[in-house]
Amino acid sequence: MPKGYEVRLVEVKASKLDLKLPRQARLVALDERGKDLTTRQFAALLSEPTAFVIGGADGLDAALKKRAALLLRLSALTLPHALAQVVLCEQIYRAATLLTGHPYHRE
Repeated sequence: MPKGYEVRLVEVKASKLDLKLPRQARLVALDERGKDLTTRQFAALLSEPTAFVIGGADGLDAALKKRAALLLRLSALTLPHALAQVVLCEQIYRAATLLTGHPYHRE
């Protein structure tokens, strides 16, 4: 691949993704250098419409990450895209059950 091609590819993907993001939602970008949250803190994110974005193999576009209200870290480890989706979905489910008083989450 020519040098710089990966950067351009990430920019193109970001522009396509940006067209699909709801404008009224808070943007949260998943990044291994992002902030660690507890389950309760994560649940608080769901108090308003939130759109989560996960980067591909080449990561997320720098401009998209800069625009995000929060950079969130699921793990200090690098996770494959599909695994990050599963972990994020489980955390959203866990947060929703916590907010509704369901006993799924135990502290």
